Amino acid sequence: MPELPEVEVVRRGLANWVAGRTVADVQVLHPRAVRRQPAGAADFAARLTGTTLGTAQRRGKYLWVPLAGSGAGFSLIGHLGMSGQLLVQDPSVPDETHLRVRLRFTDGGRELRFVDQRTFGGLAVEEAEDGDPEGTPLSIAHIARDPLDPRFDDTAFAAALRAKRTTVKRALLDQTLISGVGNIYADEALWRSRLHYDRPTATLTRPQAAELLANAREVMTAALAVGGTSFDSLYVNVNGESGYFSRDLDAYGREHEPCRRCATPIRRAAWMNRSSYFCPRCQRVPRARSGG
Repeated sequence: MPELPEVEVVRRGLANWVAGRTVADVQVLHPRAVRRQPAGAADFAARLTGTTLGTAQRRGKYLWVPLAGSGAGFSLIGHLGMSGQLLVQDPSVPDETHLRVRLRFTDGGRELRFVDQRTFGGLAVEEAEDGDPEGTPLSIAHIARDPLDPRFDDTAFAAALRAKRTTVKRALLDQTLISGVGNIYADEALWRSRLHYDRPTATLTRPQAAELLANAREVMTAALAVGGTSFDSLYVNVNGESGYFSRDLDAYGREHEPCRRCATPIRRAAWMNRSSYFCPRCQRVPRARSGG
């Protein structure tokens, strides 16, 4: 599942290639790709045709583009899911095997294609928050800002984290507390902070909470600089290029490999139908718990 750095790479590509362009026509090639549009594919196409796309925005893992000319306060929202790709392609490029939606523009230039092998992602035109200059869709207004957002409140996050009655990795994946952090970057931030994923949040000190946030921000910034993390061909940017941060991961996916700090083999533990990777020496199991 793409996380914040991967989605931000796509957002930047959209901001560069489609902002200010007017939609000439829309093709929906698979109805599941617009299943979040209550009135269906025809309504989705009608609401987009003739609109001018604004600058792409992001909240955590969600992308949206404010629309001008569609009536007051609507945005095109997209979620990549497990395998969704938003590609900017020359019209002469053959259709991708799993092409689901195509947007053509009045300038006749590159078109925007939504490709999704597993069809877990999707697009929709949604009403935005009233008076919101960013055009945030109502369906994601409850999602917290992310660590790379200049309006993220570090102090409020640290206080809310320590007040929660849960464990630290669960808290990092709570999109109402902090958005954009998924399984990969949670494990990486916890490794850098020397915290076990099952550590109760109430036991964190203020400096530990601040350090964890700083490490989450640092690792995602580093990933963003090299295009994000790609383990297969499913995640790509708008030009179809993969990211390279998988080469620099310290914990995630490194089971049995030596910890880069202490050389102890990295372990993998089953966690909430996923996996958690950690160093058993640097990230000791909390005393009150015996699992993991």
